Amino acid sequence: MTLKKLDLIISGGDVFLPNSSIEKIDIGVRKSKIVELGDLSKQDCEKRIVANNLVVLPGAIDTQVHFREPGLIHKEDIMNGTKGAILGGITTIFEMPNTNPSTTTEAALNDKLSIAKKNAFCNYSFFVGAAKENIENLKELELLPGCCGVKIFMGSSTGDLLVEDDNSLRKILASGTRRVAVHSEDEYRLRERKHLVEDGKADVSSHPFWRDSETAIRSTERLLKIAQETKRKIHVLHISTKDEISILKKFKSLSTCEVTPQHLFFHAPDCYEKLGSFAQMNPPIRDKTHNIGLWKGIEEKIVDVIGSDHAPHTLEEKKKKYPDCPSGMTGVQTILPIMLNFVSQGKLGLNDLVRLLCYNPAKIYNMKFKGEIKIGNDADFSIVDLNKEFTITNEWIASKSGWTPYDGVKIKGLPVFTIVNGIIAMQDSQIISPPIGKPVLFNYD
Repeated sequence: MTLKKLDLIISGGDVFLPNSSIEKIDIGVRKSKIVELGDLSKQDCEKRIVANNLVVLPGAIDTQVHFREPGLIHKEDIMNGTKGAILGGITTIFEMPNTNPSTTTEAALNDKLSIAKKNAFCNYSFFVGAAKENIENLKELELLPGCCGVKIFMGSSTGDLLVEDDNSLRKILASGTRRVAVHSEDEYRLRERKHLVEDGKADVSSHPFWRDSETAIRSTERLLKIAQETKRKIHVLHISTKDEISILKKFKSLSTCEVTPQHLFFHAPDCYEKLGSFAQMNPPIRDKTHNIGLWKGIEEKIVDVIGSDHAPHTLEEKKKKYPDCPSGMTGVQTILPIMLNFVSQGKLGLNDLVRLLCYNPAKIYNMKFKGEIKIGNDADFSIVDLNKEFTITNEWIASKSGWTPYDGVKIKGLPVFTIVNGIIAMQDSQIISPPIGKPVLFNYD
C-alpha cells in the first residue's frame, strides 16, 4: 500500500509533547493539521524541515497586541504587526479593541476580520471592547466568529474605551459567559493624582508615582469583588504589582492573569534613566520589589499567561515631553526571544514557557486545535534554537514604529522557523510566505 504523501514533515527535532516530555519524534502535516507523530523516515512529503539541534514547540500565542488598524495606522497595522509576530515565532495573536473606531460593534469587528483576511501573516482573533453604550449587546457580540471575547478598560489608556464605575462593570460581567479580559487600573485614583505630573516639573520617572501601585491594587480588588458577585471568570492583564500577585493567589478558580516580558525584564528607576519615555507603559514598570514579586508569581504558577501588550507609537510621539508622550511599546516580535533568554539564564523552565505562551492561552480562552502538539491540532509550530545568540536591534523590528525597548540587548535562544497552518512562514529571520493567517476557532461554553 502506498502511503499518502504528506505536505510537511518536521524531523530530527526535540518535540515538546502534551505531557511536558521532550521526544525526538517526527511530525507529519497534511491540510494544515498534525496527522502523524512517530518515525516518518519512509514517508514521502512535499517539504521537509530537518530540525537537528532544534526544539519544536507548539505555536506560541500572544493574547494581547494592539495593531492600531483601523484609524491609527501611522503607528502600526495588521500587516506589519503580524510580520513582527512571525519573525518572533508567534503563530497566533489576539488584537485589542482600542482602534479608531473602537471595536464595539459587529460592523467594526467584521471590518478588522476583512483586513486580516488579506493581510495577516499569522492566525488572529479580535476582542470586542466593552463600552457603556454596548452593554446590552455584549453577550451576542462575544459569540461572533473571529471574536476572542470582551475587553474592559477600567482605567484610561490609549483610545477612548473606558468603563470606570462599579455599576457598569457589574452589568458587563453579568452579561455573557466567556472569560473577560481587563485592563485593571482605578480611573478615579488616576484622575485624583493626575495633577502630580502636570506641573511642568515631572519627567517620565514620575509615571509609576502617578499611576502608583495602589491604583492597580484598588482596581483589581474592586474587579474581583464584582466578578465574585456575578460569578463571571476574568483575566487580569499586565499585572504590575507584587500585591496583586498575593491577592490573585486566593482567587485562582475565578481569575487568571497575565504578566508582560517588560515587567519581568525591566525595573524602575533604571529603565527610566536608560530609556526615558521608551520605557513608559500602562500600568507602569515599577521598582525591583515588584519585579521580584512578579517572578515569584511565575514560580508559584499564579501567573497564567505571558502577553506582550504590543502597543506601538511613533518615535516622534514617544519623544514628546512627559506627560504628553503616549504609553506603550512594541513587543510581539520580542516576547518569545526574551522569554527564551530567561530560559537560558535558568530563570524559567522550558515547560514553564510552553505553559505560559502556548498551553494556557489556548486553555483559558477555549481555543480549538491550539496550544499542544497532538494529532488533530492545527500545524502551528515555533521551532527554536536554544543556543543561538542574537542581538535585538531596532533595524530587526518589523513594526511600522520601527523601535524596541530591547535595542542592543544580547540574548540566547531564538525562533528559527515559524510554521503557521502547516506552512513555513518564517525561516532564519526571513519571511517566506504570503499572508496565510486564519481566524481562530473557539469552543464556546
